[in-house]
Amino acid sequence: MRAALLQMTSGDDVAQNLSATTDMLREAAEQGAEVAFLPEVANCVSMSRAHQAEVLRPESEDSFLAGMRAAARETGLWIVACVAVKSEPPEARFANRCVAISPEGEISARYDKMHMFDVQVSETETYNESSGYAPGDRAVLAATPFGTLGLSICYDVRFAYLYRALARRGAQVLSVPAAFSPGTGPAHWQPLLQARAIETGSWVVAAAQTGLHSAQTGKSRRTYGHSMVVSPWGEVVLDAGTEPGVFIVDLDMAAVADARAKVPSLTHDRSFEGPL
Repeated sequence: MRAALLQMTSGDDVAQNLSATTDMLREAAEQGAEVAFLPEVANCVSMSRAHQAEVLRPESEDSFLAGMRAAARETGLWIVACVAVKSEPPEARFANRCVAISPEGEISARYDKMHMFDVQVSETETYNESSGYAPGDRAVLAATPFGTLGLSICYDVRFAYLYRALARRGAQVLSVPAAFSPGTGPAHWQPLLQARAIETGSWVVAAAQTGLHSAQTGKSRRTYGHSMVVSPWGEVVLDAGTEPGVFIVDLDMAAVADARAKVPSLTHDRSFEGPL
């Protein structure tokens, strides 16, 4: 599987983000990619709930997703896109959603982020994702001709049970689109991704937002970058650093079976009682 990771600095202008992303997808296709992975909330990075309420749309009306479907048809790529969209009523909060789009432009799978980033990293860096986003409640696989993808988003990476469940149901590649905090990124990002790869014997593909994100409204946000690919044996195959760009990696799917044969921990679960 030839994969493209799009490391982006999305702002809060949806049209500009769509134009930039489409150009990057064309570049990925020109480099022979078969599947492209976008970072978290590729359509709109914004710290303003009021601005999000103004510019975000339900999935069926979202111009960015419509553009991604058109780009898939144009380029022949599978596209794993993560976007913020309005939820269906009566839920008033948004959904942080990852979709797998086929080369025919069809959405073959959709996953809503389950774990909300409600943290205080420092006195100056606080997040309360659940105030604006409704958590999902279902783990999702996406079948492609190249392998089975397990879908997740950013803060999910701290919850190992999700990835174990995905791998046990057939996921060979774990997708972790992110807009990771620069406060936690240097200490946690790479070790968490390596742990998820090693525990499950899976490829981990994590496309990330990076840098300072332009904002027409409200405070600008900064993200950590370092889009990363980790092999099923835990080797870091790609660390994209902090500059935006298209990064190409060839994934040997036979490495999944090899790692799981050497350390078949997915078959060694034990039931137990306690702790009391």
